[in-house]
Amino acid sequence: MRAVQYTSFGSVPSIVEVPDPVAPEDGVVVRVAATGVCRSDWHAWKGHDDSVRLPHVPGHEFAGVIAAVGSRVARFAVGDRVTAPFVFACGTCDECLAGATQVCTRQQQPGFTLPGSYAEAVVVPHADVNLVALPDAVGFVEAAGLGCRFGTAYHALHARGRVAGGEWVAVFGCGGVGLSTVLVAFAAGARVVASDISPAALARAEALGAETVPMDERAVDAVRTITGGGAHLSVDAFGSRATSVAAVASLRPRGRHVQVGLLLDDEAAPAIPMGRVIADELELLGSHGISVGEYAALLDDVVAGRLRPAESIGRTIDFEDLPEAIVAMDGPPTSAGMTVAVS
Repeated sequence: MRAVQYTSFGSVPSIVEVPDPVAPEDGVVVRVAATGVCRSDWHAWKGHDDSVRLPHVPGHEFAGVIAAVGSRVARFAVGDRVTAPFVFACGTCDECLAGATQVCTRQQQPGFTLPGSYAEAVVVPHADVNLVALPDAVGFVEAAGLGCRFGTAYHALHARGRVAGGEWVAVFGCGGVGLSTVLVAFAAGARVVASDISPAALARAEALGAETVPMDERAVDAVRTITGGGAHLSVDAFGSRATSVAAVASLRPRGRHVQVGLLLDDEAAPAIPMGRVIADELELLGSHGISVGEYAALLDDVVAGRLRPAESIGRTIDFEDLPEAIVAMDGPPTSAGMTVAVS
């Protein structure tokens, strides 16, 4: 089969022929119909993730049709339309048994510890635990972002941030995760103010209904003014010192901050004012992906039209354009929203 592969970190990926994958006894092979282009794929390509072994096939957001099924798989069959979260859980550790598959202690991840979905097919182990059946009403392009960006936003706001109707949510970073967060917040009945350095990203957030402020030295004051004293819930959907510090600073007393964007290298240790965290009883929360168990409610909202993942998609590209799309993330974004490759 064809796959996008790089042989050294930062080198231009190429499309190569690799052996067809084989379904493990408890797993399946999914023929990839659509796969997302995520900044996490860029981090892996740049060598920021020590779980990646070269040569490597990236990609962790996907949807498609089952092409082969292992002998021990009970819940799925060839031809089923499926997706999966980017954390492949073991199903047996304490976290999995408690329903928290997104923090499985023996997790594997396509595009990081395993070959990913920038290929014609991808293997999903422990399929009865990790696969999610797709309703016919949900297209492959929309579903490709559910396992990472849209699902991450859903988990961050509901499971971690405890978003409630009428609250102000401040979203810092209006890429795929950020725009997904805007949509999920509105669906929950919240009000949203969004911040980014990109005028195009701000325009996209504003088109979705958010109040917007440029991400500069005045952003925190602007957010606090718009929200009447600070947001109830803030989300750093980008991942930098500047965005994480600003997001925490934008909170009102007893506010909750959810960190979604990855903080790496020189950005890994933001100077969070712990004195204010104590005095105002702020909550600082991490959020990692989405559990398999949350998909039922998420997909119900999508099918009912309460959530519209298609509105977080900026453009679709062909499979052949994936190498260029990875390299392009070295520069500033050229479009707002999520990029999805279709086969």
